[in-house]
Amino acid sequence: MERSVGSGQQQRRASLAPRLSVGFILARRFTLCAFANFVDVLRLAADEGDRSRPILCEWTVLSDTMNPMPSSCGVLVQPNEWLGDPRKYDYIVVVGGLIDEIPNLSPEYARYLQRAAAAKVPLVGVCTGAFILHRAGLMDGYRCCVSWFHHADFLEQFDGLKPVSDQIFVVDRDRLTCSGGASSAHLAAHLVEKHVGRAQARKSLHIMIIDDALRAEKPQPGIPLDLTTDDALVKKALLLMQQNIDAPLSAAEIARRLGASRRQLERHFQANVGMAPTLAYKIMRLEYAEFLLRHTDQSVTEIATSTGFCDSSHFILAFRERRGITPAVFRKAA
Repeated sequence: MERSVGSGQQQRRASLAPRLSVGFILARRFTLCAFANFVDVLRLAADEGDRSRPILCEWTVLSDTMNPMPSSCGVLVQPNEWLGDPRKYDYIVVVGGLIDEIPNLSPEYARYLQRAAAAKVPLVGVCTGAFILHRAGLMDGYRCCVSWFHHADFLEQFDGLKPVSDQIFVVDRDRLTCSGGASSAHLAAHLVEKHVGRAQARKSLHIMIIDDALRAEKPQPGIPLDLTTDDALVKKALLLMQQNIDAPLSAAEIARRLGASRRQLERHFQANVGMAPTLAYKIMRLEYAEFLLRHTDQSVTEIATSTGFCDSSHFILAFRERRGITPAVFRKAA
């Protein structure tokens, strides 16, 4: 009889154990929204409504010093636990942030991540967390998702690796990486759906006013570069163009910001991508317009504004010249 009671107590304890346990490592000046989105999906999936009790999911912030960790916006987050046995967790999630801070990560974190990998604990890189995993030697042979915004930075730091910057997250065996921002909520929902249930994943996103879970292959809402080049000046110019899609800079202004002359910039573009910088910029803006037509409900006028055209008439004319059809026809076909 006593054995039967003991067995029943063990079963009840097992049934009450969280189905998903996550340990977080925050890089100095990490991206707060990426971390918050990930945690909130876990929090809302873990309990009824938004009561936030860690019943079905549990999460904790790990540290080697227990000092508050500053985010990129200055908000401090207090860790909960010292680095210990990584096998306590189903996943270790590394949340990155500003590129310049990545080399300053404590060696204790790298050793902890290496122990986790040796113990077969899946590792997750959020935002520039993928950079941190690479620096720790833990992404060799894996596909890796990075934000289109950091694509060029990644190539500069990790020669020979080919990051994925045209989808919101990548799951490659026991390595999961995402581009940050809202995509971290979708990656967290992917984990909740896998370990807790689809209903809980959808509930979390709906409470967060996110329509539904997006699959990994969903394109990032950025502008992936089709113009590939190894020329440093051209790469920096293309990134600057991406960052100023809605208010296009002149070629002279781009050159000035990069410490070059306009003629020098034009020569580099012609030699490396076979066109003038102004044409490359126009193509980039029209490709972003195509993305908005496919994936948003914005009107043609709103898209014209978002892509830096002075009015919808100029936008429609430029779009027709490139695709042979109007934006409205393109949207209907897409």
